[in-house]
Amino acid sequence: MKLAKLPDRTPVKMTIVLSPGLAQRLREYAVFYAETYGSREEIAEMIPFMLAAFLDSDLTFKKMRAGRANSLTDTE
Repeated sequence: MKLAKLPDRTPVKMTIVLSPGLAQRLREYAVFYAETYGSREEIAEMIPFMLAAFLDSDLTFKKMRAGRANSLTDTE
């Protein structure tokens, strides 16, 4: 079969505590987003995409993950 088994798609809920300054910056970002795209989004809906974009852009983290994936396949 060409299609691999689908990954777990069960959402994971996490609770975080933010500094007042970071919370304000997120509110400002949500306003900027609405001005840019013409649609308002809740901050809680945006955060997972923001975190994914951050992690996807971290080249050192990507290299580390690739190295770990390679070491797992080397031992099999």
